[in-house]
Amino acid sequence: LARVVSMPSWELFEAQPRSYRDQVLLPSIHARLAVEAGASQGWHRYVGDRGDVLSIDRFGASAPGDVVMREYGFTVENVCRRTLALLR
Repeated sequence: LARVVSMPSWELFEAQPRSYRDQVLLPSIHARLAVEAGASQGWHRYVGDRGDVLSIDRFGASAPGDVVMREYGFTVENVCRRTLALLR
């Protein structure tokens, strides 16, 4: 079972009833990966202690977008590798 959840607003998500939030982020599922092209701050609340966050917690790269994203690990291969690591 895999789900892809887009969460553009934590505030709107948190404003929903607990039953809705539990339907979106099943409490029984602990293999969670957040992919955020920004800081990881705040995502650990949603992925939990056994989850992972692919994010950018540093500053300073300057290059074409695809080069920077690859440098920061935002590739299909890296997302798959990190997801599989969570499932082991």
